[in-house]
Amino acid sequence: MKRPASAWWTSPQPLWLIFSLFAWLLATAWIRPLMAPDEGRYGGVALAMLRSGDWLVPRLDGLPFFHKPPLFYWIGAAAMAVTGPVEWAARLPSILGGGAAAAALFLFLRRWSTVRVALLSTVVLVTTPFFFLGAQFANLDMLVAGCISCTVLLAAGAALAREREEPWRALLAGAFLFAAAGLLAKGLIGLVLPAMVVVIWCGVTRRLAALRLALWLPGWAILLIVAGPWFVAMQMKYPEFFDYFVITQHFRRFASAGFNNEHGFWFYLPVLAGLTLPWFAWVFVPRGANDAARSRQPDIDWLMWIWLAVIVVFFSLPRSKLVGYVLPALPPLAYLIAQRVLAGRSLETLLPKVRAMTMAAAAVCIGCVIAVAIYASPPGTRLKLPAGQAVAPGDQVLMLDSYQYEIPFYWNLREPVLVSDDWKAAALDKRDNWRKEISDAARFDPARAARTLVDRTELADTLCVARTTWIVGSNTAQLANPWLFHAQLVAVNDGIAAWRFAGSPTGDPHCLDAPPPVQAPASAHTSGASGND
Repeated sequence: MKRPASAWWTSPQPLWLIFSLFAWLLATAWIRPLMAPDEGRYGGVALAMLRSGDWLVPRLDGLPFFHKPPLFYWIGAAAMAVTGPVEWAARLPSILGGGAAAAALFLFLRRWSTVRVALLSTVVLVTTPFFFLGAQFANLDMLVAGCISCTVLLAAGAALAREREEPWRALLAGAFLFAAAGLLAKGLIGLVLPAMVVVIWCGVTRRLAALRLALWLPGWAILLIVAGPWFVAMQMKYPEFFDYFVITQHFRRFASAGFNNEHGFWFYLPVLAGLTLPWFAWVFVPRGANDAARSRQPDIDWLMWIWLAVIVVFFSLPRSKLVGYVLPALPPLAYLIAQRVLAGRSLETLLPKVRAMTMAAAAVCIGCVIAVAIYASPPGTRLKLPAGQAVAPGDQVLMLDSYQYEIPFYWNLREPVLVSDDWKAAALDKRDNWRKEISDAARFDPARAARTLVDRTELADTLCVARTTWIVGSNTAQLANPWLFHAQLVAVNDGIAAWRFAGSPTGDPHCLDAPPPVQAPASAHTSGASGND
């Protein structure tokens, strides 16, 4: 007997639905190169963890990188151990975070609301362009958003189950487990934000007895066993870790000005409205005629409104704001939009409209990925070496007055690169940029930093050796560094270029001082770059 068209709304198969969620988020994760700097940075740190074999200490160019904890890098490195350095593996932690958030939302609402609300909320969430792109962007925001979402929903589910004298301990254990994962994903916000949401919800809905669940000792044991060892190990190995990771990266960044991307308090309101179209347009559609008679669920509504408000207000307080910070607000927003769509409307009338809107939203998601691939990551942004040329064992790579995060990933480098800059000035720089990241990392391993960070005055000592050096810098770097005319230009794009410098077989310390040779015709000089895309 054929099932009616509306059957999917009332009895979707959870396992198939969850599998479909992950497949949808993964479907286009491979079609564009990593974007600099964020995706190149986090993908590169994960690859460096794999190459080094040190799965405890995240490293940026071989130096301890403690901006964030290691969960993203562990997942990315494990994926690349199987696949090699490919884009979708570098983005897998974000895909898993997005899939976990969507699956948790569906399962929670399926149990505590209606299947119809659960399904539509999940469809709205995964076809929202903001969520879809966030799940395919290799940084930490979607991973921690998934951890926060699972923690909130499991903790709220445990409180509701306990009230009804249903099994609740497994749900609460899961909440503590995902809180531990949130700590390992992005630090204290992975624990603090879901705790704020659940505590305020319990207070508003007069569930004061449920607050005792926060003191559940087995849960704290799970959290400490899962998250504690890494933090303890880093503090024991690096005495400055606590001050840098907790005080500087959490509290000083939250309270201070001077960081990048400063915006007003209102910033996330247009972000949420604009990046959740076309679904957000339902906010302006009048409710159905029978909305007053519909079954209301004030406890779930309160949870979603409080969750949305806590995330938006919390990240609106600091002056520095990035779009991805507010990703944890999308699951409750998807629920509230779904409630608006369903308000007072019959299923027969609504189903064609929802199908059309879902297809339109999915098309917008895919269109956004294609647009990002074309305009934000156009062909040529990856500085590829020409066919037949590669960094050989024993060669060194030097980045000149810049650090191109994606180069180690796309060149599949197995050793840290050398970086030339004015490092004394960089140590005093307060701006949030690549120099500060590397200079901060150098504090934790001065001996390694002395080998990899090259002062501009020491270039001759580094290059005038009997080995090949691959040099990466601005495509106008020859103007400030005439000695580059001694090198072979092998790849170039709109912003950066790569040269192959043969060094000095005799170790002549003045090899950079000789006058530049007479240049060959342009066609011969640039032929080595012909393989660059």
